[in-house]
Amino acid sequence: MITIAVDCMGGDHGLVVTLPACRNFLDKHPDARLILVGLPGSWSGFSHERAKTVDASEVVGMDDSLEVALRRKKDSSMRVAIQQVKDGAAQAAVSAGNTAALMAISRYLLKTLDGIDRPAIAGQIPNAKGRATTVLDMGANVDCSAEHLLQFAIMGSALVSVLSDIDNPTVGLLNIGEEAIKGNEVIRQAGELLRAGSKAGDFNFYGNVEGNDIFKGTADIVVCDGFVGNVALKASEGLATMIVDFLKMEFSRNLLTKMAALLSYPVIAALKKRMDHRRYNGGALLGLRGLVFKSHGSADAVAFEYALARACDAARHKLLDRVQVRIAHVRPLIVAASPAAPALAADLD
Repeated sequence: MITIAVDCMGGDHGLVVTLPACRNFLDKHPDARLILVGLPGSWSGFSHERAKTVDASEVVGMDDSLEVALRRKKDSSMRVAIQQVKDGAAQAAVSAGNTAALMAISRYLLKTLDGIDRPAIAGQIPNAKGRATTVLDMGANVDCSAEHLLQFAIMGSALVSVLSDIDNPTVGLLNIGEEAIKGNEVIRQAGELLRAGSKAGDFNFYGNVEGNDIFKGTADIVVCDGFVGNVALKASEGLATMIVDFLKMEFSRNLLTKMAALLSYPVIAALKKRMDHRRYNGGALLGLRGLVFKSHGSADAVAFEYALARACDAARHKLLDRVQVRIAHVRPLIVAASPAAPALAADLD
């Protein structure tokens, strides 16, 4: 049995989304249990033989500062959910709440793995190959050193090998060109580290990739700083919505286009499904001594259920152990002096 702790109060919608998602998840995953964390009295009408509830007296708001979330709200649903992982009651925690708060509380309670300076958020963006490109960081670290990008490559490789059928996923370094001489000093240094790590067999470095390669699926994993990664995430979601809305508008103009829409419905439905960002919801906070997954704050029940499923798969396939093994092997490449900690980004919601 895999046990997941759920912050049921987090996100833009809270219980209206999380409880239906939890019920659907349990119905589809007979090998999983849930620990539902929320305000007292939140559980009216909800019961399941593989779910138990834990009360928390506070909720971290989407606009709460780190000081409020970390120091003042010590009995928040977010913190209590993560505490379940620390105490060994759950193998993973899932929250749609304030991103910066989730990262800060997770790091405070769980600590980082040896050799990891700063955890990163790994998310997925659908690509033209019918799969998804894993991108990290997606919003936790605004400024990154070359060593951070190396760590992201290691952790991302472990994640993709665990959650997909790709044994040796390729890693691309996001840059303004494919040539090794392109980019700023940090990117060029990161390229050298990644090439050295690939040569040692720690991961499979493809080389530099550009922004359009994320959507082409040129590499299985793309590493970048959190500012760029978060922009790419939001751009992909906006693009998917725009295309679907455009098709709806065009096919409803007149009788002829409505007939064309009817004939092409299977193709349109397949495109909509492929580009549906809800299917890729659930970013892993990699680099912690425990599994924590971040759902979009605006997620609906379908999207939140996918986040629960990703957390369950990661726990089942022992993602944490695999990341630790890879980090231990590549530590000689990581600069001994830890770089200055970058600022947290507060917006993945």
